[in-house]
Amino acid sequence: MRATESSCAGRCLKEQIANEAVISAYLNGALEDPDPDAFLMALGNVAKARGMTEVARITGLGRESIYKALAPGAKPRYETILKLVRAVGVRLAVSPAESVA
Repeated sequence: MRATESSCAGRCLKEQIANEAVISAYLNGALEDPDPDAFLMALGNVAKARGMTEVARITGLGRESIYKALAPGAKPRYETILKLVRAVGVRLAVSPAESVA
């Protein structure tokens, strides 16, 4: 990948994840995936788009700790996820499951 493609990828993601409504829909979609890494990856994408340094400042976590918590296969603490979700401007919520019967 060329440098221009790499910088475009970050810029394009930042433009696509422009507001909390879009972030919420994106993260909710990731939660629908049975693979828990999907949500971690999506949250990481949002954090990068918002600016990892700013997210680290808001959460009080180190950037390296955030990257480790959101790495594939990581098992981050609930407290860490909650801080990250709030730092990107959304909240977690629970809703009734659809009936399987």
